[in-house]
Amino acid sequence: MAETQENAEQKIFVQNRRGVAGEAWVWFTAMGLTIGVAMVIGLLSLIGFRGLKVFWPQRAVVLQLQSESGSTQTMAGVITKEQEKAGHYEEGSEKQIEWQIFQGNKEVLGLSYKFVDYTDIQKVEYPLNLIRVERLEYGDAFGFPVSLKTPDGGMIDAGDPAFSGELAKAVKQATRVRKEIKTIEKKQIGKINYAIEDKKIKLKGLERKQKAGTAEAEKINAELKDLFARYEILAAKARQLRDQSAGYVLVYKISSGQEKNLPAEKMVDFYFPNQLNRIERFQRFCHRIFHFLADEPREANTEGGVFPAIFGTFVMTVMMSLFVTPFGVMAAIYLREYAKQGVLVQIVRIAVNNLAGVPSIVFGVFGVGFFVYFVGGSIDQLFFADRLPTPTYGTGGILWASLTLALLTVPVVIVASEESLASVPNGMREGSLACGASKWQTIQRVVLPAAAPGILTGFILAMARGASEVAPLMLVGVVKLAPNLPIDNIFPFMHFDRKFMHLGFHIYDLGFQSPDSEAAKPMVFATTLLLISLVVLLNLSAIWIRERLRKKYVVGTF
Repeated sequence: MAETQENAEQKIFVQNRRGVAGEAWVWFTAMGLTIGVAMVIGLLSLIGFRGLKVFWPQRAVVLQLQSESGSTQTMAGVITKEQEKAGHYEEGSEKQIEWQIFQGNKEVLGLSYKFVDYTDIQKVEYPLNLIRVERLEYGDAFGFPVSLKTPDGGMIDAGDPAFSGELAKAVKQATRVRKEIKTIEKKQIGKINYAIEDKKIKLKGLERKQKAGTAEAEKINAELKDLFARYEILAAKARQLRDQSAGYVLVYKISSGQEKNLPAEKMVDFYFPNQLNRIERFQRFCHRIFHFLADEPREANTEGGVFPAIFGTFVMTVMMSLFVTPFGVMAAIYLREYAKQGVLVQIVRIAVNNLAGVPSIVFGVFGVGFFVYFVGGSIDQLFFADRLPTPTYGTGGILWASLTLALLTVPVVIVASEESLASVPNGMREGSLACGASKWQTIQRVVLPAAAPGILTGFILAMARGASEVAPLMLVGVVKLAPNLPIDNIFPFMHFDRKFMHLGFHIYDLGFQSPDSEAAKPMVFATTLLLISLVVLLNLSAIWIRERLRKKYVVGTF
């Protein structure tokens, strides 16, 4: 009896020792989770800080520099970075510091950014009258305002109290005129150009059918004549608006002392960075974010906004989701509810899982070969023969990009949907069948509602991956700059054949193909932050719907 009790105590001791030894692995896994969370938070914090810093209006500085030859130089701009100067240092010597200055005035100075040795700086000033001007071309400009020329030939001195108000009025008027001209050119003239192109294609088709002199051809020629007349009227109206906006000219001196003239119609905005208080800086911060989201890009995408890229990303993601979700769910329903489980079904499941690991560029190559060249080329031959050799659907477009990404993400939806269907208790199916429901009625009204949260999980994962993919899009429709959006006011309103802009490709273009890499860096962080925010917003919307469905169809009580 004593021996048995001793053996029992020994077993308990061994079990306790094993539990203590296992605690190390628990701490190890917790440490791994902590490191992973810290890395995610650190990455998001870096992107968030660098992305939002782009829009914060910083104080502008004027530096007096003295070179080794003794000559003095003046530089104006914003200090963007402070770092140690690259090079080898002798032991005991002080490391040299250099500042990176955003000096603007690219058309005069050549480069927007320049590094300055800290030892060469003789004087640092923050003058209140230093102005920063955002322009349509050549980026921002820094200078000291001299005067403002008015359309009537007058001159308002920079020291006049009415100078800032008159300049703001001139810029506001020029902005309004630009919007009116844009409305005329892109909407009204754009619609006429689209109609003219359509009429020309019809004439080309009649010529191909040897019906060039028929009454139908004469009717089309008359319509073309009327369209050209309307085009000339609108073009004259646009020219008149441009003439009205001309007149106000800002005269300013850059840091080198050179005097420059800047017409108000080429100005987007201006402000005096060293005169702003905290509230005014925050207001301008919000103002710049709004224009970043609402405007079109300029200066090789390094200036302006990213609205076409936001719109293209959103439309492409929605179209991809509409394509991938029905097919993925139907495939999962067949594999789980209808297919006879066996070797063939297991092979199909293995193939689907393997598709999820195929590199995305492979799907891009398939999209080009199948969707663009084969399907698109066939559509052009059948329905758009009059437009050949110019392709309509036989080239990259938002439709083929959406279908390609749908193929890329459909394995994720199939796997998640099938697992969700498998998690529905069989008792629910049996109860529905016992009440007289058919197989499809059971799936439609019992199984699918209960599996909806899991299906939406697969949809969320697919949407997040599709919205952030870049490699396949480069082959099937995305471009650096798209003049027209996929959706506009021209019939049929949704243009599946058009190329589009995408935030992911916009980041790639800025980071690797920009002519001015330093000027592109701020936009890279800002656009990356925006892309992450857009994906998170789409995911949160889907998660909210999933949680509502999960509360509505609780299966734990069955």
